[in-house]
Amino acid sequence: MLLPDNIHPELSIYYNGYIVLKELKLKTKQPVFDLYQKVKSINDMSFPTYMLSLDWLYLIDVARLNEKGWVELCS
Repeated sequence: MLLPDNIHPELSIYYNGYIVLKELKLKTKQPVFDLYQKVKSINDMSFPTYMLSLDWLYLIDVARLNEKGWVELCS
């Protein structure tokens, strides 16, 4: 759900994408599961929500998965 109308905003993909992006800005290239562990410790985000957030960041050309399987911030 991108924009929730009847739930808490912290459950939206926009908010969770922000949390992932905020952590990715601290270190611009991170392994997928290491990044998830950091985000989970901050926000207790589920793995499916994390993956949807990464998909969202990829679609808006902010983050990508490189050939080694690491998430990196697009410049």
